Formats: sequence, C-alpha cells, structure tokens
Amino acid sequence: MTAVSGTPLFGGRVARLRRTKPGFMAVASAVVLAVMALAAIGGMWIAPYDPAAQDVALGATMPSWAHWAGTDDLGRDVLSRCLAGARSALLWPLIVTLCTCAMSTTLGLLAGYRGGWVDSIMMRIVDLLIALPGMLVLIVLVGVLGGGIGWSVLALAVLFTPGDIRVVRSLTMAQRELAYAEAARTLGLSPARIMFRHLLPNIAPTVVAGALLSFVAGLVALSGLSFLGIGLPAGTPDWGLMIEENRTLLDLNPWASVVPAALVTVAATAATLLGDRLFERLSDAA
Repeated sequence: MTAVSGTPLFGGRVARLRRTKPGFMAVASAVVLAVMALAAIGGMWIAPYDPAAQDVALGATMPSWAHWAGTDDLGRDVLSRCLAGARSALLWPLIVTLCTCAMSTTLGLLAGYRGGWVDSIMMRIVDLLIALPGMLVLIVLVGVLGGGIGWSVLALAVLFTPGDIRVVRSLTMAQRELAYAEAARTLGLSPARIMFRHLLPNIAPTVVAGALLSFVAGLVALSGLSFLGIGLPAGTPDWGLMIEENRTLLDLNPWASVVPAALVTVAATAATLLGDRLFERLSDAA
C-alpha cells in the first residue's frame, strides 16, 4: 500500500531536505526576495518621503544625505518611489506566475495522463501559441485593448502557459507508466485523484522551478511594457515606469534610472538562482 499511495516520498524527502545545506547563493537569493517582498508589503510606510510629493523648485538632484538616491525632474525622492514601486513591480508578476502555474499544471496533467484526442487537440493549440512571436503579440494585443495592467497580466499568462504545458505533459506521460500509477488505477482511484494526489508530487520540482522562471519572465516583460508606456499609468511608482520616466535625466541624476533598473535585475537574478537551487534540492530529495 505504501508504494501505491505515491506520497510516502514526502517522509524521506523532508528528512533528506533537512540534511541538505541550501548553499550561500540560495540563502542570499531568498533573503533578497524576502526583503523585496517586505518592501512590497510596507514600502509606502517605510519610505522616508511621500512617493508622490513633488518639489519642482528642487528638480533633479544627485544623491545626498537628504535623498539617498537623489530626486527626479519633479523633485520626487527616488528611493521612496522605488520602495513604493516594489508592490506593483512584484505583485503583478506574482499574479502572472500563479495564473500560469495553475493553468499549465492542470492542462499539462490532463493532456499527459488522458492522452488520445484530448492530448492531440491541446497540443495543436499549444503549438500554435508557441509559434506566435510572443512579445510582438503582447504589445499589439495590449495596445489594441487600450493598455492597462489587467490586460497585460492576462495576455502574459496566456502566452507563458503553452511552454509550461509541454513540460508538465512530458513529465506526466513518463510518470503515468510507473508502477505506483498503474497500481492506483488498479485500485480504481479516479483520474483526478491520481493526477493531483499521486502524479503531481513527483513532478513538483519542475513545477516549482518553472513557476519561479515564469515570475522572472513576468517581471521583465511587465517592466518592459511599462517602459514602453503600455502598462501602468504615468506617474505610478513602478520600477519599469521609473526607468522610462527618468531616462532623460542621465546627465542630472543617472541613479533615478539606474536604481530601479538594478532592482529589476537583482530580483530576476535572485528568483532564477533560487529556482535552480530548489529544483536541485527537490530532485535530489525525490
């Protein structure tokens, strides 16, 4: 019965995870993301100045003791806007990740386990979506729909899902032929129970790594859309939008663009490194 359940892996898996050292890069990446998450939650309250407060007479200035990252052309504190902008910069990619992960995991499990006409139809749709030039389609689609962060998030989730469906499908096809899956079918368990209770835990390492990579792709894509003026409205504290709004200030205060650009880069790098390490640990533990 132990081999049938498909979940006893968790007992030994947890024990092996506890014995495995996470590594410096993984810990550093987790700390960086945790700090950014705290900034996203309370950035508006810990910011030294009101992110929207303007001092046109001050204008763009270089970093000083009063303004650690300087000010933009409207005299707004750059550091305060970066702290406040962490919420939109991280929240919307997280929503993209959750939507992508939910759709790709469900549809990938269904296609890989069911096979037949369900798999054939789904894979043809996936092939069509993958063949499309993703970023170009995204820009055109969001532009036609009038812009807005909601449409951007929806379009990104749809465009990111097909590639992950293929990965989950291939893993599911391999798992469904193993002894524990065959034993579960012999016992008469429902397909939904087999897929989500028994197959899913065994493909979890790839799902987790894929989710973090989707977060990175969403972060970069949404920052790019904001830079193009398609995402959030002008004046909103957001890292991508700040890069675009302050790009003309490189001679007055380059930090107004450099700091938000560095934050996007650091967040993407940390999530990628953490995803790689989690994949390795979960795979080894399995």
